[in-house]
Amino acid sequence: MTRSPGMLALVGGGEWSEGCEFDAELLAASGSNRVVLLPTAGAFERPERMVLQAAQWFAVRGAEVEGLMVTTRADAMDSGAAAAVGAARFLYLAGGSPMHLRSVLKRSAVWEALVSAWRDGAVVAASSGAALAITDPMVDARGGGLTVGLGLIDGLAVIPHFGDRHQDEHGTKLHRAVALAPPDIPVVGIPEHAALIRLPTGNWESRGADGVSVYLDGSLDERGTAALSS
Repeated sequence: MTRSPGMLALVGGGEWSEGCEFDAELLAASGSNRVVLLPTAGAFERPERMVLQAAQWFAVRGAEVEGLMVTTRADAMDSGAAAAVGAARFLYLAGGSPMHLRSVLKRSAVWEALVSAWRDGAVVAASSGAALAITDPMVDARGGGLTVGLGLIDGLAVIPHFGDRHQDEHGTKLHRAVALAPPDIPVVGIPEHAALIRLPTGNWESRGADGVSVYLDGSLDERGTAALSS
């Protein structure tokens, strides 16, 4: 019997902190009390601290975190790491550099295992730069242009940290991404402590205090996430 893909959460940033209560929903959907964390995008930002922060956050919610230290291309090609990813029911990709994440995981054994696990019903969450990288097209964090992403989800681009002036002081990246997006390719702005959720049915919903903003064909779409499911 073919299973539907699991729940997918694209988080705008600020993961594992107050406001990200949707993590309890993701944990319940996974049917597991174990989270496998890949701090790949944060390889140069003390990934061990990311694992500790996630462990403290999920412990309160009755779950354990296993940090899978896939930080290099060699790690991503390791059969043992791929097996651990393939067996997981809740996979979380921490934030950081989308370019590093893409270069490490693209066409790797670990990435193929993640895709297979998700298609078999595992929950996948990706925050900040990781959320950027797993869609295709991918918004280039350096300037807002569009480039090739990992493609777990096709035909959708996201902008994490939406509304954060430190990330995009004058809105230049947002405007460029919206302007350059091909027709019928939505660009979704996701604030910190918010998530764009894809349900196993294929429908999209917003979680968090601040909703997501959906841009389609060059302008803000008042239908919101309904525009992604139509």
